[in-house]
Amino acid sequence: MQNNSLNTHDMAADLVRDLIKERRADRRWKNIRFFLGFLVVAALVFFILSETSLSPAASDNYVALVRLDGTIGPGEDFSAETILPILKEAFSDKKAKGVILDINSGGGTPVQASIIHDAIIDFKNKYHKKVIVVGEDIMASGAYYVAVAADKIYVNPNSITGSIGVIMKEFGFPDLIKKIGVERRVYTSGANKDRLDPFLPQNKEDIEKIRHVISEVHANFQQVVQAGRQGKLHGDPKELFSGDFWSGQTAQKLGLVDGLGNLSDVMHSEFKVSEYKDYSQQASLLKNVANQFGASLSMMLNNDRIRMLEKI
Repeated sequence: MQNNSLNTHDMAADLVRDLIKERRADRRWKNIRFFLGFLVVAALVFFILSETSLSPAASDNYVALVRLDGTIGPGEDFSAETILPILKEAFSDKKAKGVILDINSGGGTPVQASIIHDAIIDFKNKYHKKVIVVGEDIMASGAYYVAVAADKIYVNPNSITGSIGVIMKEFGFPDLIKKIGVERRVYTSGANKDRLDPFLPQNKEDIEKIRHVISEVHANFQQVVQAGRQGKLHGDPKELFSGDFWSGQTAQKLGLVDGLGNLSDVMHSEFKVSEYKDYSQQASLLKNVANQFGASLSMMLNNDRIRMLEKI
């Protein structure tokens, strides 16, 4: 009698295990089918958009458009790694009448801005394309650094423009760890390795060092602006390079920009066209596909982890 009970229990356990395996297999194949289907749809959408990226209608009379938005920095949409391949593709478009850079950014790191600025000049010389910048809501600091690589700069009368300066921010907590009863221990090799330590009081040498470094970066910024806007600047250099910002209307009076206008205005006045090919659309689509790909993959991996936990 006991043996029969054990056999029945074993059969039930085997049946449950088989059902669990079957459900896991079904779930796995469901995820795989979803993932493959998504890739097919994404590929079709990308192909269609890449073939119809002219606005409003396809023709041979258009300009290449690249949108530069957001913070300038490594890993951002507005970074040398992301933007340079797009710029190369836009500049190498033999049918395009020229290149328009539509900028909406408050700036970022000087290194990334410098790399993009220099690349624009190189592409301009290599492909012999006229380059026009159109500033939108804000074109300041590192974004203006990039803009001066263009042949001309246009902004909206209300665009925030300028901010030709360098800023470095940090916090100091020299008394905090004492109040909470924490003893901090730092070991260095090199007399200045712990310079700017937020848990140590500021000293004269550190302040002088900061001022020296940001002054060098600021001087480089000024040289780039003076070279890019040679013969066009009208204001007092002390005012222009003070780090201050202005409306687009005042920026034009100071010679920081060449004129007032929006994208459609500039297309007509500079290139006599009404259509553009937006190279940044393709980049955005690819990024969205990559993000969706990552989300789908993460979901699949998380499901696998859950199954492992269930098994454990």
